[in-house]
Amino acid sequence: MSVHRELDAAGITDPRLRLAYERCRRLNAEHGRTYFLATRLLQREQRPAVHALYGFARWADDIVDEVHDGRSPAERAAELSAVQDRLTSGLAAGTSDDPVIAAVVDTARRYDIDHQHFADFTASMRMDLTVTEYPTYADLARYVHGSAAVIGLQVLPVLGTSVPREEAEPAAAALGVAFQLTNFLRDVGEDLDRGRVYLPLDELAAFDVDRPMLEHARRTGRTDPRIRRALAHQVARTRAVYREAEPGIAMLAPRSRPCVSTAFRLYGRILDLIEEADHDVLSGRVVVSGRSRLAIALPALARSVLARSA
Repeated sequence: MSVHRELDAAGITDPRLRLAYERCRRLNAEHGRTYFLATRLLQREQRPAVHALYGFARWADDIVDEVHDGRSPAERAAELSAVQDRLTSGLAAGTSDDPVIAAVVDTARRYDIDHQHFADFTASMRMDLTVTEYPTYADLARYVHGSAAVIGLQVLPVLGTSVPREEAEPAAAALGVAFQLTNFLRDVGEDLDRGRVYLPLDELAAFDVDRPMLEHARRTGRTDPRIRRALAHQVARTRAVYREAEPGIAMLAPRSRPCVSTAFRLYGRILDLIEEADHDVLSGRVVVSGRSRLAIALPALARSVLARSA
């Protein structure tokens, strides 16, 4: 099986750790279609670590995002605190009885990942339990640092760099932010259903848009032209973050560039689809088709094979 070859290549031989990494891989495959496809372009020995980092992020994200499952905010906060405590203890001890945390702890040790990145991530997840909107982009940026920028910083050591790691870190963080901002634009409607708005309120107001207008458009499926203009502004800002991140691809180890380049193009394609839909993201969710994903991924696969043989 592919998962066994990946674990063998990574030198993960402990049976409990192998099961832990397998669980993380399943989480990635089930919930992160675009992300999982890009991960397949990494060398086998890199994949388990990326799956572990994604698995933990997915777990924490689900705790705060499953708002209609009957749990109160206090119950979700307690669960998130328990997860954070287990991770902190696991990182300190170098092991954990929880399979997802065991895989993350092992990955952090193997790749010397700064533990502060995990603390920053859970801090942003905690914000989701109480914060439902962001007055300015600066306010949103504080959330996005922990929810996205640190993900790029966590993954960077796994990918490897052709320059000193600290030189590549700003671009890696920017790419995480670009992906997150793209998700915000794609998921405006779903986030409203959860009671949240991840678009800066002052920037919406500049286009005479407010939260009640967004909520009305979500209910009726009819998007006001002012909303379309406000979203076009957000798309333009997100493209600027992609431009900030793009030079970082060349700073990666050659074997990792096809994977990140593919993720870069796949997420960028989401912005294209939003524009093609005339920025109507409230009546439905734009999705990159399987054909488009393959069209982008297949050339990258060829580059990945060449990188492995270099």
